[in-house]
Amino acid sequence: MTDFLLIRHGETAWNRELRFQGQLDVPLNHMGLQQAQRLKIRMAQVLGEWQVQGRLPTRLISSDLQRAQQTAQPVAEVLGHPCILNAGLREQCYGMFEGMRSPDIQAQHPEAWQRWLAFDADVAVAGAETTRAFHTRVMMALQDLALQYAGEHVVVVTHGGVLDMVWRHAQALSLNGPRVCDIPNAGLNQVAWHDGALHIQVWADAAHLADLPEQPVYSQKRLLDARGQTYVSGVA
Repeated sequence: MTDFLLIRHGETAWNRELRFQGQLDVPLNHMGLQQAQRLKIRMAQVLGEWQVQGRLPTRLISSDLQRAQQTAQPVAEVLGHPCILNAGLREQCYGMFEGMRSPDIQAQHPEAWQRWLAFDADVAVAGAETTRAFHTRVMMALQDLALQYAGEHVVVVTHGGVLDMVWRHAQALSLNGPRVCDIPNAGLNQVAWHDGALHIQVWADAAHLADLPEQPVYSQKRLLDARGQTYVSGVA
């Protein structure tokens, strides 16, 4: 078994503006840097608990995108481990949508926007990665880490879309349909890889951010509901 502590990167200006980031290299904003420092304090506290349990983190892995690296750096200072970059943990590529807000996409690319709202795992807009291909990439990256560091406790800093794929995989949910789980910036998610399967132990723990301003939330379900559609268990 390999234990993972999966962390979403801190907030960026584009998170605040609800822009599609994808694989564009957007840095943390002031709030994101503050969240990363809160994460550092939380990790120092958690480290003591893990030490008692005999499960100290042995590796720190991060997506190679800047926002993930900036979030990982304070964690590296606490853990005393170098940050290993892994491009397989990047956010999903959103192609032509990257850098745009949903109202702008609706106005400039209405047909592509309607294709997006179908949330079909095998359909992607121009230049984008399908959800199914993205899921395969994410699970292969995690499997490689689980095998490479078998029996270890690994901290991973990554992205919201990656965590959505982990949630769906662990819960045996369809890859079709909108995101249904909470994924706060700089939140903690504990997951175990055991016999080729993922098991969620703790999800969306953001207690260390409780007194900070409310986070922006990009709700795929809200977009869908606005169009008059609903999903049940990921099936239209």
